[in-house]
Amino acid sequence: MLSKSFTLLFYLKKRNNYVKGGLPIYMRLTIDSQRIEISTKRDCEPEKWNSIAGRKNGVKEDVKLLNAYLDTLQSKVYEVHRKLIESDRQVTAESVKNLLVGNSIKPRMLLEIFQEHNEKMAKLVGLDYAPGTLERYKTSLEHTRDFIKWKYKIVDLSIEKLDYEFIADYEFWMKTVRKCSHNTTMKYLSNFKKIVLLCIKRGWIARDPFHAYKMTKHEVDRQALTASELHSVASRDFGQGRLGQVRDIFLFCCYTGLAYADVYKLKRSEIVEGSDGEKWIVIKRQKTDSPSRIPLLPQALSIVSEYDDHPQCVNQDRVLPVLSNQKMNSYLKEISDLCGVAKPVTFHLARHTFATTVTLTNGVPIESVSKMLGHRNIKTTQLYAKIVDKKIGDDMRRLKEVLADTHS
Repeated sequence: MLSKSFTLLFYLKKRNNYVKGGLPIYMRLTIDSQRIEISTKRDCEPEKWNSIAGRKNGVKEDVKLLNAYLDTLQSKVYEVHRKLIESDRQVTAESVKNLLVGNSIKPRMLLEIFQEHNEKMAKLVGLDYAPGTLERYKTSLEHTRDFIKWKYKIVDLSIEKLDYEFIADYEFWMKTVRKCSHNTTMKYLSNFKKIVLLCIKRGWIARDPFHAYKMTKHEVDRQALTASELHSVASRDFGQGRLGQVRDIFLFCCYTGLAYADVYKLKRSEIVEGSDGEKWIVIKRQKTDSPSRIPLLPQALSIVSEYDDHPQCVNQDRVLPVLSNQKMNSYLKEISDLCGVAKPVTFHLARHTFATTVTLTNGVPIESVSKMLGHRNIKTTQLYAKIVDKKIGDDMRRLKEVLADTHS
């Protein structure tokens, strides 16, 4: 691994209380703007020192011995520098110094650093991070471990080996071996990039292997139930069994915009009376830890009242008896088939339906929708707005009316 710059200088280090006599000779090593000074354990009188040559002037035997010693030190530095490059290890002033004074350098290993990061994150769950965030980084660590085994046939990798090729091959492996979609691959690479940036900030690697690597996501067509599909699901009688229960919880999220993780842990105490006298959901989203305040529509309130006396809700202080995400999605597939909904229906489709069919399509301002969804950035909400063709048509129709009035 080549360094950008490399300079070596011998000089006399002056003392504040210096009067006369010899001054210590120091060797200053500068590599890529990182500077280290090492004592040579020798000294020289200032009047006999040649600062340009970095040697002592004179022809006497003691002068020759001193200068020969400095020549040897210089040769050793260049030799250490050459060995680091040949072994493809990180070339820094610190690594040169360590080898020069006989200290062995234990390479910093990628998976060890990743594991340490995850252990620290685990202690901050509930404070700075949501449980789901930790799980994503755990999965990302396992993917990184499997990729290293696949590409290098080893159990861990020195961070000095990280380069553009590593990142490009990691993307290739995610898409071909793990069969991940492009956007899922970008999410895992984004998690991995955080570990790389930690190494850069700590000065462990000199250059960013993500430099010149473009991490772009493909735009996704976020489907939602149409008004007629939503009516079809809401109006069908499923009785009091599991299908009816799952349908009700799905509809509740269609009218509130809650994600699975948020409705699963929704407590009765989190439904409060707002300043307008109406019932509101007031929570912090589990995914982003951002606040979300949602006025409850009559359809949502009606569903809540149906489960006031449900044993699971009473015993666990829950608003609704939510099953596991896997079971919910399994029942939803059956529900969509019975209701004649052709598109794939998953639990998260309810959140999309609230954002588009229930709110944006009916003229609710995007700023209000963004607040209710708990989005940190309105750009995230704008992704939903792109598919609301009806609202676009309504907006243009109003514009036509304004233009017609102007010219009449």
